Amino acid sequence: MKVIVFGATGMLGQGVLRECLLAADVEQVVTVGRKATGQVHAKLREIEHADLSDLSAIADELGGYDACFFCLGVSSAGMSEADYRRITFDLTMAAARPLAERNTELTFVYISGASTDSTEQGRSMWARVKGQTENALFALPFHGYALRPGYIQPLHGATSRTRWYRLMYVLVKPLYPVFKRLAPNAVTTTENIGLAMLHLARRGWPDKILGPAEINAAAAQD
Repeated sequence: MKVIVFGATGMLGQGVLRECLLAADVEQVVTVGRKATGQVHAKLREIEHADLSDLSAIADELGGYDACFFCLGVSSAGMSEADYRRITFDLTMAAARPLAERNTELTFVYISGASTDSTEQGRSMWARVKGQTENALFALPFHGYALRPGYIQPLHGATSRTRWYRLMYVLVKPLYPVFKRLAPNAVTTTENIGLAMLHLARRGWPDKILGPAEINAAAAQD
């Protein structure tokens, strides 16, 4: 299996990349991002590309993939809808469209968010934009899935690039076993997200949208 990962330097991307490199049936992992991950691995090839809104310069390198794991994303805090949509919707579709053209059997897995608004009509700006993005992906001619995780516990050294997120994860880490016991269907981990993505690429899933419970269940099957 040949996999392409967007956003491999972020916390989720780090976890997903780790599981891809560990998977015996993944023969190559290609990352696309503004910066390289800095990792060295026999399976890994990195493409540094400054403008992720326009992949035409690397279009010839976007064919021959079995799966795309799209982990780019930002918090909507303090952002206008136009700016948030540009990053959330536009960058996602800038990658998804050329991949769909060149890989019709591709499995595209998108990191969405809990409470995403599939109707695109709700009052929450970020939820509407995420819903627009999911719906646009599902309309493309590939196998599209959206993961809507709740709380995500970083494992195996995965760290957020946002300082206050890093602090929050340090403070919450001792409480994660409690969260997992009291609300197992509301929490997951970076490891489980990576494993779930690989499961979707290998075997698919009955539904296009997976919450924390489904993410954990898919991860447990691989």
